[in-house]
Amino acid sequence: MKPMGALPPEFLLQSGAFRIGGETADDWASQAGDTPLFVYDMAIVAARIARFRAAMPAIDLHYAIKANPHADLLTAIAPLVDGLDVASAGELAKALIVKPPASISFAGPGKRDDELAAAITAGATLNVESEGEAARAFAIGDRLGLTPRMAVRVNPDIELRGSGMRMGGRASPFGVDAVRAAALVTAIVAAGADWRGFHIYAGSQALDPGAIVETQAATIALAARLANEVGAAPPLVNLGGGFGVPYFAGDVALDVERVGDALAQALASRPAILRDTRFAIELGRWLVAEAGVYLTRVVDIKQSQGETFVVVDGGLNHQLAASGNFGTVVRRNYPIAVAARIGQAATDTVSVVGPLCTPLDRLGDKVALPPVAVGDLIAIFMAGAYGASASPSAFLGHPPAIEIVTRG
Repeated sequence: MKPMGALPPEFLLQSGAFRIGGETADDWASQAGDTPLFVYDMAIVAARIARFRAAMPAIDLHYAIKANPHADLLTAIAPLVDGLDVASAGELAKALIVKPPASISFAGPGKRDDELAAAITAGATLNVESEGEAARAFAIGDRLGLTPRMAVRVNPDIELRGSGMRMGGRASPFGVDAVRAAALVTAIVAAGADWRGFHIYAGSQALDPGAIVETQAATIALAARLANEVGAAPPLVNLGGGFGVPYFAGDVALDVERVGDALAQALASRPAILRDTRFAIELGRWLVAEAGVYLTRVVDIKQSQGETFVVVDGGLNHQLAASGNFGTVVRRNYPIAVAARIGQAATDTVSVVGPLCTPLDRLGDKVALPPVAVGDLIAIFMAGAYGASASPSAFLGHPPAIEIVTRG
């Protein structure tokens, strides 16, 4: 038997049964008319946003829609956050439906000319990632007769300790190295762009509050240093995100209140040049990951050389991350359960596998579950971020998963 992560506390038994948004897994499958499906509990997302607001009342909250760009979810989240961060023209188009362009920022190291044009035309802020990208944006703005809104994404000379994905303190395709950032801002301002500030992102999926506190303090200091080199205060400093969620056994949920207390102290003593600067934190998975459940139905149970395989109708084509093939070095188990038997004693050790013709399609590796029968719904938790949109849905021609957002 191999360990799995803990079920999010919001999904512990309610009224004697496992429920998502007040309804059972079978209810949702019946409403959807088929499986597999994702169900996103908007009440959990709203509670996360409220918790952030309480912990960091002076900080703008941006939603990084790459975590989950589902249209209904975006519509529900947009009124609750201050901005949306996008990384393609496709995401930009979705964001513009639910949020004014002045509250949208566009990052990504490989923006095409048509994407730059779309952002400039809309009036979104370009998080410029290189001197070459800035030059292209100016040329496009001149052709369109429009002034680009530009922030400079900085590749910081710091890293977020213990993060799942480190994006600072090393050579990177993301952003402009800190030693060149001030010169680029100076050129942008001299060329007449609407300079919107700095975007400084050091890493993601961190569960150590001390590491996040340390990185935020260093980010504020870096922003002040760059502002002094430029000789102008940035209107906004996006401090990045990095807030992690406890996917696996042994993970401990992030103490966001501790992070907020430390950030308030750091901002209270920030350098004078940043006195009138606004600060934002950009979050994706921390807002939505734990709100999502992936439901997939058992189609077969088979034995092979002493092992039991529970075969379900969905797999890595919908939930690549849960299969261990999305950024993890060592495969570990997401929280997984038999939906109708949550709370019952685990008696069997089984591997939950999908329908795809690859041994990589394994959603649960030797996990302990109550007795499983054909027709049961298997629930895979932590499915609200980097699920359907981050998985190879066209692989082997299986249909896409259904996605449902509860009313919250």
